[in-house]
Amino acid sequence: MASSLFALLDDIAALLDDIAVLTKVAAKKTAGVLGDDLALNAKQVTGVDSNRELPVVWAVAKGSLVNKAILVPAALAISAVAPWAVTALLVLGGAFLCFEGVEKLAHALLHWKTATDETERLRAAAADPTVDLVALERDKIRGAIRTDFVLSAEIIVITLGSVATQPFGKQVGVLVAISLLMTVGVYGLVAGIVKIDDAGLALTRRPGAAARRFGRLLLATAPWLMRALSVAGTAAMFLVGGGIVTHAAPWLHHGKEAIEAQAPGFFGAVLGMLFDAAIGVAIGLLALLLVQAVRRLGARRSPAGS
Repeated sequence: MASSLFALLDDIAALLDDIAVLTKVAAKKTAGVLGDDLALNAKQVTGVDSNRELPVVWAVAKGSLVNKAILVPAALAISAVAPWAVTALLVLGGAFLCFEGVEKLAHALLHWKTATDETERLRAAAADPTVDLVALERDKIRGAIRTDFVLSAEIIVITLGSVATQPFGKQVGVLVAISLLMTVGVYGLVAGIVKIDDAGLALTRRPGAAARRFGRLLLATAPWLMRALSVAGTAAMFLVGGGIVTHAAPWLHHGKEAIEAQAPGFFGAVLGMLFDAAIGVAIGLLALLLVQAVRRLGARRSPAGS
């Protein structure tokens, strides 16, 4: 009886160890989405009263858990019923990441004034006593949860692709672990990011000169941190999305290996990353052109059909 119990505990420990290793691998592959997830969710609290920032982040975090509770069983069902679809979904997810990256760059370059005006409009609305702040907050939470659904789907699909050949139990363990890790990590960091300016302001009011200097540093750093997160997130979208497509296409994968072989060690890895990024940008541009063509075709047909 005791030997059977110890054997069971040993099997459980081995399973948990395998899940931990696979989760680490999956976390590396999904880290590219993390930067963009951080930047997007930190921006979602723009226009929210300072005292309501953390409750809004908490509400979105709970919505994110609900999203993943829907996505994980759906992903496992697809893997069990149609495993061939995992690679297709993975490539589509990678292409969508590239499309999002190019769309973000195009919007930043062509509509930067509109984005600035929108931010100012939200801040003015928060300061206007006639605006229904409860409705504004509710809309922001719903929008953030919708955005999280897309990003969570990308994370789940990438994770599933990394464990598609593993037994069902390990797939469940890794998907659940990644879901919890990403949710706690992302929204914990978001909560810290949105409170950097409050922490800096509080420090500037303390009596110590060192504390006030550090507070002013935090206040000056907060906007740059958001910009850095946005840039890093966009770059990661191209790297991850391009890497997924490159790995799925043998001729691209062999081309990447040939390029990496031209330089040893670190420089070869850098060349490989640049190759993935270039593929990501190219796919994103093609996807953006296709989407724009479909939109224009729909706009032309709309008046005729009405």
